[in-house]
Amino acid sequence: MSKRSVFLALVVLLVLWQILAFVINRPILPPPWEVLKAFILALPRELGKHLLSSLWRVLASITLGIAMAAPLGIAIGQSSYLNRLFSPFLYLLYPIPKVVFVPIAILFLGLGDLPKILIIFLIIFFQIVVLVRDQAAALRPELILSVRSLGAGRRALFRFVYLPATLPAIFTAIRQSTGTAIAVLYVTELFATRYGLGYYIYITGSTLFDYPAMYAGILAMSLLGLGLYFGVDWLERKVCPWLFVFSSGLI
Repeated sequence: MSKRSVFLALVVLLVLWQILAFVINRPILPPPWEVLKAFILALPRELGKHLLSSLWRVLASITLGIAMAAPLGIAIGQSSYLNRLFSPFLYLLYPIPKVVFVPIAILFLGLGDLPKILIIFLIIFFQIVVLVRDQAAALRPELILSVRSLGAGRRALFRFVYLPATLPAIFTAIRQSTGTAIAVLYVTELFATRYGLGYYIYITGSTLFDYPAMYAGILAMSLLGLGLYFGVDWLERKVCPWLFVFSSGLI
């Protein structure tokens, strides 16, 4: 997707927003320029603190999810015994909306960042485990046998075969779960916290009735999601350059 098409889509959305704000003509929907002004003024101050708190929670969750789910997904995918053992649990737990565990996590883990990070982690964890498992299981047996014939052990197989083969699945899982993770982040930050974009949006909109500030918070959360999404794309290009070489037709 070209930058030009993204820019044109953004312009269209802003024009539609401006038209809708003009038609409604109520404080609950300020025009985009007013929201942008509130965003620029608030970002170096209070809004910036809330944005950094939310960013920390999401990045911590993604890091923990990759560190724990990727090795487990590879292990399940390459072992029929582990697949039979863990697949029933994945089948039962994967479809459950993780947001329902927010009150339980707060009851058991108390206030602070830990319960919020845990809920987002669960979303990313199951996405990565399932996709990496399927990718690892789909590897051709002759490829694995050929590497083993060269004397490669389990560590070498993990490093030079399974990990490179499943990296695209890891990035795909993160992309797929980014939107859900941001939505759940908003919900988790409504409970027992003083910092976070979810809290900022709620307090400015429902308590202070500062609607430009509320939409500035929504803009910040949208930019957080977009930044993560495009950041994953950029990192995938750096870590998996062969994917884009093949897709561009250079080889």
